[in-house]
Amino acid sequence: MICLNVILTVKNEADISQVKDLLVQQSEMTLKEPGCLRFEVYHSQSDPQIFILNERWESEDSLDVHRNAEACSTIYFPKVVPLCDRVPHPSTLVE
Repeated sequence: MICLNVILTVKNEADISQVKDLLVQQSEMTLKEPGCLRFEVYHSQSDPQIFILNERWESEDSLDVHRNAEACSTIYFPKVVPLCDRVPHPSTLVE
């Protein structure tokens, strides 16, 4: 299993609503992808410019396919990423 947490900080407060809407669209599409075990979008209560993506994938191959799938190629990379500072955190689940 591959775990990935991504911190997105919206650069301009005026773009928060747009980023939120785009992330909802991306999430709906991503959850239908093969190998996606979890794709959750969180909006910080303490800083409205921060969104946190919590992802789990069956394998590195599944994650690689996702990066080239429609949700990433039409929404995330061209529309969300330019509006945000992005810090990915590949993670290990502590059990």
